[in-house]
Amino acid sequence: MTNQNIYLDLNVLQTVPASNLNRDDTGAPKTALYGGVTRSRVSSQSWKRAIRTGFHADAVPTASLTKDTFKLLVDKLLEVDSSLDAEAAAQKATDVFAAAKVKLDKDNKTKALMFVSPGQIEKIAQFATDNDSLDSKELQKVFKNDQSLDLALFGRMVADNPELNVDASAQVAHALSTHEIVPEFDYFTAVDDEQGEDQSGSAMIGTIEFNSSTLYRYANINISELVHNLGDTDLTIDGAVEFIKQFLLSMPTGKQNTFANRTLPNYVMISVRQDTPVNLVSAFETPVKSRDGYVTESINRLDDEYVSAQQFVDRPLLTVVLGADNFDWTNQTEVSSAANLNDLLASVKDSLAKAVQDEDIND
Repeated sequence: MTNQNIYLDLNVLQTVPASNLNRDDTGAPKTALYGGVTRSRVSSQSWKRAIRTGFHADAVPTASLTKDTFKLLVDKLLEVDSSLDAEAAAQKATDVFAAAKVKLDKDNKTKALMFVSPGQIEKIAQFATDNDSLDSKELQKVFKNDQSLDLALFGRMVADNPELNVDASAQVAHALSTHEIVPEFDYFTAVDDEQGEDQSGSAMIGTIEFNSSTLYRYANINISELVHNLGDTDLTIDGAVEFIKQFLLSMPTGKQNTFANRTLPNYVMISVRQDTPVNLVSAFETPVKSRDGYVTESINRLDDEYVSAQQFVDRPLLTVVLGADNFDWTNQTEVSSAANLNDLLASVKDSLAKAVQDEDIND
């Protein structure tokens, strides 16, 4: 038994038509300079929000990201202890936040958004009900147990009391186009349906900026850290598989009714590693150039970069690919092809189960 980490790498290529998935403060699609040219960009925060929404749709319990943690606790206290009235529950909640060293403003809101799971709120309420004297250290433990999957993956920062922080077990990169993009503008008008016959012209005129791109998306999970956060290896493996599913199928919803831009990945490569996570974005540092589509060349670039990276890292326990795959994997014996998404998820789940069984990752 060893104490080696286990990492899960997710590499995705996904082409998106005319769209504005993730806007900046001017309403324009976010961009980034990489390799000396402008790329389309979708922020990690935007895609993590979409993933959490996917968890909820799949009936996976999710945390609340809110300034109203006080209200959540008051409501739960009233549910847990029927002898409390609203005033007594509010006082008890005030005592909890004081003991936890989390400051509230005059409206009983936290200064910043706070990530808290349903299980944590319930256990905190029960702890406050069962203990007249609230020990700060014991309360901090309650604040960190019973993490939901999204909290365990994405972590929590509490500026008032770092003891309540949760280290994220997942990293999500900003999605970047594999090629240079040129911003485009949609000029639109709208006519008032009720205007008189003697009236003409538009009641509204505007523009929307958009672009089209083939995105390289990357994320990784430290499986050892996820076990630490969730406290159970079976929950960890199931949670990692759920994360993969939602990472592949979710999309940010920016301007989706205007552009109907929802697509699926064109190519997926997932690796299970024991040494270090590897972002393969350097495959696209030189932008892909093409007049007949970017996907095929982007797949070839990604496959080449994967092989090149093997000079620097250990051979993965597993690499499985899904999608258009014309690459010669003859000398990469750990690489396999999945027939569909379910096959892909099953392969990863089996590999993680074996890796967790072989490694002591509970410390």
